[in-house]
Amino acid sequence: MFKRVAFIVGLLVAIVALPVLLRKESATASPRDADDRLVIITPHNESIRNEYGEAFARWWKERSGRSVYVDWRTPGGTAEIRKVLDSGYKAAEERGVPGMGVDIFFGGGDYEFKTQHKPKKGEGRLVRLEVFDKHPEWFGEQGVTQYFSGEQYYNDERTWVAACLSQFGICYNEDGLKRLGLPTPQTWSDLGDPRYAGYLALADPSKSGSVARAFELLIQQQMHIAMVECPISDDPNVNRAEGWKMGWQLIMRLCANARYFTDSASKIPQDVGQGDSVAGMCVDFYGRSFSDELKRADGTSRLRWIAPKGGSSLSGDPIAVMRGAPNPEVAQAFVEFVLSNPGQLLWNVEPGKPSGPISKALRRMPVRRDIYTPENVQHFTDGEINPYEATGNFVYKPELTGKAFGTIRSLVRVIGIDSHEEMKSAWKALREANFPPDAMAVFFDVSVLDYATMGQGDPGLGASNALDSAKRASELGAHFRAQYQRAEMMARQSIVKGGSR
Repeated sequence: MFKRVAFIVGLLVAIVALPVLLRKESATASPRDADDRLVIITPHNESIRNEYGEAFARWWKERSGRSVYVDWRTPGGTAEIRKVLDSGYKAAEERGVPGMGVDIFFGGGDYEFKTQHKPKKGEGRLVRLEVFDKHPEWFGEQGVTQYFSGEQYYNDERTWVAACLSQFGICYNEDGLKRLGLPTPQTWSDLGDPRYAGYLALADPSKSGSVARAFELLIQQQMHIAMVECPISDDPNVNRAEGWKMGWQLIMRLCANARYFTDSASKIPQDVGQGDSVAGMCVDFYGRSFSDELKRADGTSRLRWIAPKGGSSLSGDPIAVMRGAPNPEVAQAFVEFVLSNPGQLLWNVEPGKPSGPISKALRRMPVRRDIYTPENVQHFTDGEINPYEATGNFVYKPELTGKAFGTIRSLVRVIGIDSHEEMKSAWKALREANFPPDAMAVFFDVSVLDYATMGQGDPGLGASNALDSAKRASELGAHFRAQYQRAEMMARQSIVKGGSR
């Protein structure tokens, strides 16, 4: 009996101790024991947070002799982060203090960083980054260039800088395409094929700045087609407006095909890989990571990711130090580490290699051009890719749609998400009726979104008063719901007429 009890107790002790014994030694100090503390607000996933927290803690210890606890704050996407920062700085202003207790804003599209640099009300929330003066050799045409493919990688005031690159594209399931008899998608327009109905996965642009940029690029590509490839007029303004209209009609096709709109961008490649959806709009590193996880024994994968031809630029994921940061010295040092050689290599070097991650490949592309040397890329997970030499990159033109960025992300929600049930029902009826032209014209009527007004940013949707903005969105939503219902009725009448003949 005693031996049996001792065995059971020993087994329980082993179970409790096993996680401790197997746990990898961490360089990050505990909150109680750390010499320094760094608070970072970010939309980055757990792998990035873990790897950069550990790597910076080691770098900071070697550099300063001090330990650091990295306190990650993850309220959601950049839209949620903006709300947190807005409320935090408003409360700080009411208390008469300079900051809200956050040191670093790390990751997400540049739109949110531009907004934090120059908010609608109050002073800017970002401070000048010391790395520009400490390491001027890291910048310029051979390092971090200010502009590439029309995208901006740091601002004139040097308050934010891109830490890595990302590109939106298409992930697809090869087995699913074969099942539906669909060709491999090559462009954004391919996803508007009615055969994708119910099989396309999309993310909500109102929750993510990078997703909103993907929809903006889709519109810009259509504008490029109308302005350069297939102009309908000698007047460039007419062509620009036509391309804007074409862009929104394509977005409507994608939304009508959508199985869902997720708040989590990583859900899309996961569902596509599992076959729950056949294709989706997806950022490059999520697509490549999930493709790796689904590799077969022969090295192939049923999940693939591509950049759509001529439809996606190379965006930067910035980093910035917040005004009133509790630990400004450590915060500036973190930015320096992220842009240093080891910090840049961490984005793409294979796990276990020098300067590589501890457990999982991050599959991001460094922003510094001088990192892409033969000596470095031989250890990259994606060594065959040099984003600065890739052909077919889209050149983003902010003068076309930049002022309408906030309007675009709101309109996609109004047109395709809030009205999704009515849209799907109408799209189903249109398919069953073999797309009667009169009903199609009603479904795709975007005259209320004229470029002259919306292209400069709709003042109602962009109103500083939340009630005014919600009222404008409600008005537009009611308009499009009624429009879809009218198109469905016309399509069903067409079916009845066709059956009676």
